[in-house]
Amino acid sequence: MGTVHSSAMLRTLAAFALVLPAAAFAHDRHDRAPVAETTEGLLRGVHERGVDKFLGIPYAAAPVGNLRWRPTQPHARWHGVRDASEFANHCPQVAGPFGLASTSEDCLYLNVFTPAREDHHGDWDDHDDGRLLPVMVWIHGGALIVGESDDYDPADLVDREVVVVTINYRLGVFGFLAHPALTAESPDHVSGNYGLMDQQAALRWVQRNISRFGGDPRRVTIFGESAGGLSVHSHLTSPLSAGLFQHAIVESGAYALTFPPMAALETLGTAIAGAAGCTDQTATCLRAAPVATLLDARNAVGPTSVVPDIDGKVLTQSPGTAFASGQFNQVPVIEGSNHDEWRLFVGLTAVSTTPPTLVTPATYLAFIQATLGVNAPTAAFLATRYPLANYPNPDLALSAMGTDAVFACNSRKAVRLLSQWVPVHAYEFNDENAPQLFLPPFQEADGSFFPYGSAHASEIQYLFGLRSAIPHPALTRDQQRLSKAMVSYWTNFAKLGNPNWFFTPLWRKYDATADNIQSLVPPTPSTETGFAADHQCAFWAPTP
Repeated sequence: MGTVHSSAMLRTLAAFALVLPAAAFAHDRHDRAPVAETTEGLLRGVHERGVDKFLGIPYAAAPVGNLRWRPTQPHARWHGVRDASEFANHCPQVAGPFGLASTSEDCLYLNVFTPAREDHHGDWDDHDDGRLLPVMVWIHGGALIVGESDDYDPADLVDREVVVVTINYRLGVFGFLAHPALTAESPDHVSGNYGLMDQQAALRWVQRNISRFGGDPRRVTIFGESAGGLSVHSHLTSPLSAGLFQHAIVESGAYALTFPPMAALETLGTAIAGAAGCTDQTATCLRAAPVATLLDARNAVGPTSVVPDIDGKVLTQSPGTAFASGQFNQVPVIEGSNHDEWRLFVGLTAVSTTPPTLVTPATYLAFIQATLGVNAPTAAFLATRYPLANYPNPDLALSAMGTDAVFACNSRKAVRLLSQWVPVHAYEFNDENAPQLFLPPFQEADGSFFPYGSAHASEIQYLFGLRSAIPHPALTRDQQRLSKAMVSYWTNFAKLGNPNWFFTPLWRKYDATADNIQSLVPPTPSTETGFAADHQCAFWAPTP
């Protein structure tokens, strides 16, 4: 059976879209405040615990009024010194179990975190020892529907002598609406990829300005998780992203290697416009609609997942096609997934009701149909490949199937395609006891607690500081050792295009014959070669 790319599967992913709770980083502010100059004006940031932070920097004009659903526009210059000590708005989204709602379209802001200097009166082009540092640009996840830049504290990464940038970008109906009226008014006859255009505008801002913060515009690594990883795949594919980055890291972002044509998403956009009350289907009506109306309209049409479209300009082909042919922006890549990705989504279904909605032997086939968008006979066949007798409970059986079909084998497929052209280091995050920061525990029918394991997004806390509303244990000593190894791998890759350096376990470049993947397991990562068999990839995503 080939790679699953069903709309129902993507709807399931969207319904369980990940966004982290709004962070409230503890402040230990010094009296002195760093100042940096950008092409738009001066900024005054804040110094906290050895990191200079410049927060809420506008990288583009607010996409409001007539700029709604238009390509990202430059921000005007400002006079005087702009305060950059607080995070700015995040982009419109509905409230959910993972984050805060927003109705502000004035949301195109980024944040810069750089190792602190002792003297802020000099030129930021001359960092402490006269050298510019590698730059890592983080693209948050959330199925391109939810999320925000200020959920991630990159202090551990910055401590390894890199500059980190986190960005907001337009989401959901505001970032990815394709509609015939918008296409008709576009000089390029395209619509739908405004969120990707925002990300590209942020990367161009980095090229213009990051040296003023001690960063090297010639050593930029883009990295992201879930929809952030899918965005990284999109920039590897987009001709408009060429030259904006030199390395790429994809965390759990291979769940959609094929994107729909623009015409297919225009049909969806027409339905959304109708639900918003724009029966005339005009751009004027759409731009006059309130934010809340458009958010509700999208939800009314259905919990469809957001993916970019093949518009002929921002994207001329799907990532899978580009990676197979070599027609992509060829840079070194780290790509990977988590061993138990789908457990997060099974868990979310369970905890969304009281009592928890559990998968049972009687409902197993129905859950397979809903998860993968297949008919009843196909679901029955898939159940023979994941028989309930092989798992402690049906929740874990469905979790294994979803992990393999949606994430693991697509990740391996991307690795194998990319490695024909560029150096690739492949990983699997494999901590079965990773703390669960987003969902509460729940009990199975036998009274045991569902083991979240290395669920979707559980690796992020090993790279970033995160704030969680869910009580959870701190990382153990062995988990802290894994965290340090991962931070070293990621930052070494940003510096060298290779994750290896002194004092970290050797991570071999991916070789298709050996099929070697680095298992990120505490306390010490190691090479594994059984990934394909473990996840039934010969069945889900056969590759050359």
